[in-house]
Amino acid sequence: MKDYDSSCPVAHALTVKEMSPDDQTRERALKHGCKVLPTADLWAIVLRTGLPGKPITEMCRDLMRSCDNKLFNLERMERGSFMKVKGIGTTKALQIEAVMELIRRYCGETVGNRVKIGCSRDVYDVMRHEIGNLPHEEIWAIYLNRRNEIISKEKMTCGSAVASVFDLKKIIKEALLRDAQGVMLCHNHPSGNTMPSVDDDRITEKLRKGCESMDLRFLDHLIITASGFYSYRDQGRL
Repeated sequence: MKDYDSSCPVAHALTVKEMSPDDQTRERALKHGCKVLPTADLWAIVLRTGLPGKPITEMCRDLMRSCDNKLFNLERMERGSFMKVKGIGTTKALQIEAVMELIRRYCGETVGNRVKIGCSRDVYDVMRHEIGNLPHEEIWAIYLNRRNEIISKEKMTCGSAVASVFDLKKIIKEALLRDAQGVMLCHNHPSGNTMPSVDDDRITEKLRKGCESMDLRFLDHLIITASGFYSYRDQGRL
């Protein structure tokens, strides 16, 4: 039998320090949980692979630097902005976009339907995660029962000037289909300015009259931004 050659290399498990930066990140997550990881490293877990000579952890730090290390800013960015980071192509940009959309949907679900609305702040808390950070305008209608509980919230329009796409008939029709007793209107101002425009005033009055004609309560119209809101009712304009 051939003698054992002790000079042959013996495989051994790598210590964490000997691992690549990407493997170190995964090892920390497996051992201690994702809560201990900085945000850039969490993105590295999601996006998985980097470039030759540029690990995914480094790429994700570049990504977070591009938004001043704030997810709040990242949510406002569009796909093309993600792709300005070296190594992030269409696939990774879509992954980032999908994660941010999941976050928005999760936040929407946590407030949920059947939330009772007692004041304009309650509406803002429900809707700011949906539309507060969007780079384009959206109109949403909120339908309530006689106890002022949310029956549903529905996106009516997306991406155009509010006045040009406002559809009174659609909003009223959806209210009647849901047997709603009250209606609220919300839309966002991507500029961050909460003050209503002349067009905002016009559609508010139009919806007020439309709801009145169908014996529906028009409760409020909110203009929503990431940092605040304007309520027509709070301002004594409804």
